[in-house]
Amino acid sequence: MNTRNVFRKSLMAASAFALCLATNSYAQEGSDKSDLSKQVSSLMPGESNFMMAGLVTFGFVNQSTSYTSGGFKATDKTNSLGDVDRYEFSPMFLWRHGDKLLAEFEPSWDGSAIGVNWADVSYFVSRGLIIRGGYIVLPFGTYTKRLAAGWINKLPSDPMGVDMAGSDFGVEFEGGFPLGNMKWSYDVSLSNGFALANDGTITGVGINAMNNGKTVTGRLALLPLSNSSLEIGASGLVGSLATPAAATFSNINSTDTKGPSLSMYAVDLNFLHNINPVQLNFKAQYSTAAVSNMNYINPADTTSYTFTNSTSSYFAQLSVRPTQSKNKVLKKLELAMRYVNYTAPKQSLWGQNYSEVDVSLDYWLSWRTVLKLGFENLKSDGTTSFTNSNGLDGNSTSINRLIIQFATEL
Repeated sequence: MNTRNVFRKSLMAASAFALCLATNSYAQEGSDKSDLSKQVSSLMPGESNFMMAGLVTFGFVNQSTSYTSGGFKATDKTNSLGDVDRYEFSPMFLWRHGDKLLAEFEPSWDGSAIGVNWADVSYFVSRGLIIRGGYIVLPFGTYTKRLAAGWINKLPSDPMGVDMAGSDFGVEFEGGFPLGNMKWSYDVSLSNGFALANDGTITGVGINAMNNGKTVTGRLALLPLSNSSLEIGASGLVGSLATPAAATFSNINSTDTKGPSLSMYAVDLNFLHNINPVQLNFKAQYSTAAVSNMNYINPADTTSYTFTNSTSSYFAQLSVRPTQSKNKVLKKLELAMRYVNYTAPKQSLWGQNYSEVDVSLDYWLSWRTVLKLGFENLKSDGTTSFTNSNGLDGNSTSINRLIIQFATEL
């Protein structure tokens, strides 16, 4: 028997077997046909879509640091390709199902560790309401949620103290409505919250919340001008703080059984205005955090002591860009300046008065890709002394940085 006949007989046998299966399963196929059709329709192009976006920042940093402690001075010079404070690779994965459901996941690698910026799912209920759940960016202030991406930030680094709230596991309700010629927006979340550490700092409890109390965070914003060039926002965060099992702090009043609590407040402003041929953009934010007073252990002699556990920070930023210039090179340049102030609790282990002046000249290769040449001057004076009751311990640090940074949206 030749090869062609063998192949022909095999094909006939396979066809007969397939016909038998089709005949025996016809009834079941008929009953499942409707469900199968629905599943196929739900997977048709336009109903479900996957996309990867995200951001990349990379650069060079040359840094000179001067230390002063107890009358002793030292200087250290370093430079780095990449630099852990300004290098980031954060691909963002988005999956949309229909017009109502959106899942987001953004991991981040800073050159030494992989973290997650957010991982959540959003349901678009109506034009003025989005419900979101998962690992979310808390709606506190405007910087962390809107301005922190390297291709959006007009300077090479983030201002100190803007990440007071950060991200947490919770649910969020976000939206906005017109208000006559004005607009307003809201953003409110309920999350697991924070725990109080033995040195008075706060840390996230993560997905394994160790207390029954939750944290409420919210931001209300008003756009009073019809062209939406001005936005004014106010934020608040309140909640109880979890007490870890190994806690060494205690209530100032020994009869008080109430645990520590946290309250945070912020105001922010964003103003964009064109004065031909330049575009002016002013941004500012002030935020403060207060933890209820507790007794802590003095690391110098293990005695009990207390301090006013309040932290504040603010920044003001101005950028100028000749967007209407007829010169093709000049219109792509932008000059940005920023002042930052951060005050940590006096007599805490991290107590300091910190200030920062930043200047950057940016060249926009496209609307989402920028090359920055920046200079930063940072100064910090310690405000902790466990051997001198007068307060300032005399420790100070001064840092000058020259930064070249490339940032783009993927």
